[in-house]
Amino acid sequence: MKFGVTIAPRVADWKLFVDLERMGYDCAWAADSQMLYSDAYAVLALAAANTSRIRLGTGVAVAPVRLAPVAAHSIATINQLAPGRVFLGIGAGHTAMRVMGKDPMKAGAFRDYLRVLRALLHGAEVDYTLDGEHHDIRFLHPDQGFIDIAHPVPIYVAADGPLALKAAGAYGDGRVCSHNQTRARLQKSLDVMREGATAVGRTLPDDFHTAALTYACVLQPGESMTSDRVIDEVGPMAAATLHYWWELYQKDGDTSTVAGRCRDLWEEYLAFTEKMETPLSKRYQQVHLGHCAFLPSEERCFITEDLIRATGGLVGTPDEIIAMLREREAMGLSEITLLPAMSQARRNLGDFAEKVIARY
Repeated sequence: MKFGVTIAPRVADWKLFVDLERMGYDCAWAADSQMLYSDAYAVLALAAANTSRIRLGTGVAVAPVRLAPVAAHSIATINQLAPGRVFLGIGAGHTAMRVMGKDPMKAGAFRDYLRVLRALLHGAEVDYTLDGEHHDIRFLHPDQGFIDIAHPVPIYVAADGPLALKAAGAYGDGRVCSHNQTRARLQKSLDVMREGATAVGRTLPDDFHTAALTYACVLQPGESMTSDRVIDEVGPMAAATLHYWWELYQKDGDTSTVAGRCRDLWEEYLAFTEKMETPLSKRYQQVHLGHCAFLPSEERCFITEDLIRATGGLVGTPDEIIAMLREREAMGLSEITLLPAMSQARRNLGDFAEKVIARY
């Protein structure tokens, strides 16, 4: 099992990446959401120039806000600073687009986006369509120090639906998912990705990377899962699931992803959002306030033990967390990436490194 960290990047706090390397983490992912955080690539450039071992990448980059050649060029530039230890996490933009009131990229467009990305990052010329016009494109100066595509940049695709999973199998080197998926769902997803690989004449490699985004907090003796300290450290990430459920509900009334044990909590949260002063046409702005970075005080009451358990949070004693990790590794996950509250990140991640990673 590899241990990573996803960071809500603030450019002034780039030294956190240096601290993560010192703590012993394997990977650091910079979240990409243009209306929420600092620019992921700017922060990664600082991290790349000031670290030597830790792997660095986007977690995950937002396809709809950058042309595929731009995304390939950006991550290849970071690779020039940290050759061989850079990866590109990429997704259709479920948060970054919805925080602007827009939908994520459609599955067909996302698949073609990945096709272009993979070709460019492998140094190939590729047919690229923009505004209905087709042209062949390639990096013209790959050997002049502007970018590095000589050292591989793996593509890790955030995918859950069948079309996105097939695209991940066709053009990805790994997949990013949420931590609370069952063994059966993980296996089914892998089967679908194999289908996608086969369709383009590819065999999914044995080392296909499977990373899960989650959060953690090591409990102190006698401490509750919902103590003030725990909520301070994990509240933003737990609350993000409520934001996700709300978005799906607003789109078409879908509540199928709401965890059974959280049905009452969901009804309370929905009633809470309906009382917001922000007009419904702009309510996505208020709902996503603090998303994964900090917890608005009025949302604190929604961080319950049921929500933490339903969203797969690694909250428990060191022995309990290690047992959860062993179970996930046996299910086929190869990396866990943690996303703590920004204000508590160093303490939370240092505690996890000392009490869990060192014993794993």
